[in-house]
Amino acid sequence: MDYIKKAKFISIWIFVVPFLAINACLILITQFHELFPDPASVIHWTFPYIDGGASISRTARPYPSWLIFKPAMFFTSYLLIKYWIYNRSIIKFFNSEHKYIKRIFNFGVASAIFLTLHSIFLGIKFDYDLYKLFRRLVLLSFIIFELIAQAYLVATFYSFREKLLPYINPNILKVKLILVSVLIIVATISIPIISLPGNDFLGFNLKFFKHALEWDYFLGIISFYLLTFFMWKNKLK
Repeated sequence: MDYIKKAKFISIWIFVVPFLAINACLILITQFHELFPDPASVIHWTFPYIDGGASISRTARPYPSWLIFKPAMFFTSYLLIKYWIYNRSIIKFFNSEHKYIKRIFNFGVASAIFLTLHSIFLGIKFDYDLYKLFRRLVLLSFIIFELIAQAYLVATFYSFREKLLPYINPNILKVKLILVSVLIIVATISIPIISLPGNDFLGFNLKFFKHALEWDYFLGIISFYLLTFFMWKNKLK
């Protein structure tokens, strides 16, 4: 099937492009300080996946980091839209009347749109609480819509997994189900905490926790697409 080949091909780039972009920004801002016109924007060594030393936006927002981050996110948004279009066609091939087709497509495309909006407004500063709230809602909407689309897609594939056996590695589909389940559980537990104003929670400083969670959670979100690449077989019957 042509749509399966296209979905497999595009999925690896949905993982690679943002992964390389955010880590390139991290290396740039921590190792190449002379490239940043504003000395206050540089960051000394950190491995934020563990120590939470900086947020993704903190590494991607200053010039010249955003020259890498923004184009990469725009391109990723485009790839995401294509990905959800291909998956809609795949589902229609196996079950044209499946009840989740529209939901998967709508949530998936919406997540790509919110990623684009987040990238557009990154680095634009307005000292208004409403604008800051808007930026948080855009980022949160991307995460929620992306997670919903992924959950519906996995559930849909699982519902007719017998038909997919000639095309997929069923063990990878199970891993994707576990990954999405973990992401949902972590989001359910974490969102109420990280949404609190300030960084203090029961005497604990949440700043570094929020930053580490942001990096690890984003890695989890895009790992869904890495698993997609390995799920579809190379030789399709």
